[in-house]
Amino acid sequence: MDDAAVLKRKGYIMGSNLGESSFAKVKCAYSERLKFHVAVKITDRKNVPPEFLEKFLPRELEILATVSHCSIIKIYEIFETSGKVYIVMELGVRGDLLEFIKRNRGLPEEVARKMFRQLSCAVKYCHDLDVVHRDLKCDNILLDKDMNIKLSDFGFSKRCFQDENGKVILSQTFCGSAAYAAPEVIEGIPYQPKVYDIWSLGVILYVMVSGYMPYDDSNVKRMLRFQKEHRVIFPESLTHECKDLIFRMLQPDVSHRLRIEDVLNHAWVQGKRQKPHTMLE
Repeated sequence: MDDAAVLKRKGYIMGSNLGESSFAKVKCAYSERLKFHVAVKITDRKNVPPEFLEKFLPRELEILATVSHCSIIKIYEIFETSGKVYIVMELGVRGDLLEFIKRNRGLPEEVARKMFRQLSCAVKYCHDLDVVHRDLKCDNILLDKDMNIKLSDFGFSKRCFQDENGKVILSQTFCGSAAYAAPEVIEGIPYQPKVYDIWSLGVILYVMVSGYMPYDDSNVKRMLRFQKEHRVIFPESLTHECKDLIFRMLQPDVSHRLRIEDVLNHAWVQGKRQKPHTMLE
């Protein structure tokens, strides 16, 4: 039975293609029960590697079934049939954040602040549940009709666990996109996944306010050198507070990188002014 027939039996009228990733495709569909359009992520179990099938997909399904936050994409239904998994979720009717940034060639700080605060609240919610995303990027942030952000694509997410001494068990899998990846992840060093998420947040905020990436990932070796030297070149138009927050999130030393609570309490996120000499130290 093809996807359209499967969805029809479940009360969904399949529409246009919204996108494809390595292991899944996303379709627009109309829900006859909900009376509005939804997105349906379809994963064919026969076309994915064993590691994805045994490790990543079960994690994604378990986490999606438990998270519920106003800035995380809403899941309406998950079902499986004929070797495929269907995740029915909220539709980002305004597209994704990357498209929005490109159209506007970067965002004013006031606009970026509102969106970034929403995103950071979603990440804090996840981290408080010991859930890490590990693929935070502008393409995975959708926009609703009111331009509120909706974090999506939990395909690389996992739960954090602690050993018998209470220390966080480090992750070793390279996840996400190189352009958003922290230096320790690119180097293949076992990493603290929550701290990795913070680096990706720093890249996202930089892209929001500048319209381009902080590092050129076409040469990963050179990019890694710049990252480890803590080299960040900012547009001159940015406020001191914005530069400071990005600089502290793009900190190569994981012991000094901000935690999500620090991000939310930062002067820029709070909309406060600081004296320039207190920053970038």
